[in-house]
Amino acid sequence: MDERFLDSLYEAAVVPELWPEVLRRFNEIARGAGAVLVAVTPSSNRWISSSPEFDEIVTTHFNRFPGNERTRRLLERRHAGFLRDIDIFTDGEMANEPVYRDFLLPQGFGIGVATSIASPSGEAFILHAERERREGPVDDGLIAHFDRMRPHLARAMLLSARLEFERARGAAQALEAIGLPAAVLDRNGRALALNPRFAALIPAVALDRPSRLGLADPAADGLLAAAVQTVGQAAGATVRSIPVARREDLPPLILHLTPIRGAAHDIFSRAASILVVTPVVVKEVPTADIVQGLFDLTPAEARLAALIAAGYRPREAAAALGVMEATARSTLKRVMAKTGLHRQAELVGLLRGTGMAAGTAD
Repeated sequence: MDERFLDSLYEAAVVPELWPEVLRRFNEIARGAGAVLVAVTPSSNRWISSSPEFDEIVTTHFNRFPGNERTRRLLERRHAGFLRDIDIFTDGEMANEPVYRDFLLPQGFGIGVATSIASPSGEAFILHAERERREGPVDDGLIAHFDRMRPHLARAMLLSARLEFERARGAAQALEAIGLPAAVLDRNGRALALNPRFAALIPAVALDRPSRLGLADPAADGLLAAAVQTVGQAAGATVRSIPVARREDLPPLILHLTPIRGAAHDIFSRAASILVVTPVVVKEVPTADIVQGLFDLTPAEARLAALIAAGYRPREAAAALGVMEATARSTLKRVMAKTGLHRQAELVGLLRGTGMAAGTAD
């Protein structure tokens, strides 16, 4: 057994950034064109691969052939070892199966080796090395070698998954220590962990529903649902801020949904984001840097919002900022869209910590 490989494997179990190197080493042993580690759930596939070039192939594979027969058969076998394509498909089946006929075979692939490892969380991890057909299938001796490595692979993968969840939960507890309610959410917005301060907001502010963590405020809940959908998408992997109006004796709140980034972290943790609650208790007009910190605003948007909170009309704010009134109004529209509000009075009330007060003219 390759002792250096095992050493690197257990290092990666506690340092997720090292998994791509593990995949490159596994690919070298398999004499493959590329290796990939996939986390499979009924609703999604997430992966990291051994190289950017092979990642393009994997991405095309799953985008064009989601739920393909190749993956389904591997998982269905529940084999406690490694299997080759030739172990689960005949040549005739490959010639007629779309993922082989239309994608793998034309590129000279379709002769890989893989194993699946079940996780207690319900996910399955697939470790796969793709070979070029001209190399021929992995021989029985190498399969036996991989089978001896498999218990180590399983322990390292499951340890990574457990540690990643504990890191996310630890972040929520750390926020508790500085007085901030926080919840760890999965990719569908379901709550995986709540710190005590966040739990205290149920049900007045938050609703711990089986399908998704919800908010009692319907407008804010719609914004949260939209934000959860963007988590994990390259274009949407930014912090999203959601305002919640004053409720009973609670001040207005700002909820920040922060994605948990990093390819290896995305593979090994069901946690996709952390939802942090910040109460707005400022009684004086906030400065632009405070406004920018509360929401995902550009500096120009933050400066305008601070002036509006101070009681400026758009025309007056434009003059103070040295821009055209039309520019100020279009900037204000973006501020309103990002905060999920509809009236200037609501923005003023929220930023000044006085609730959704009425009375500010446009």
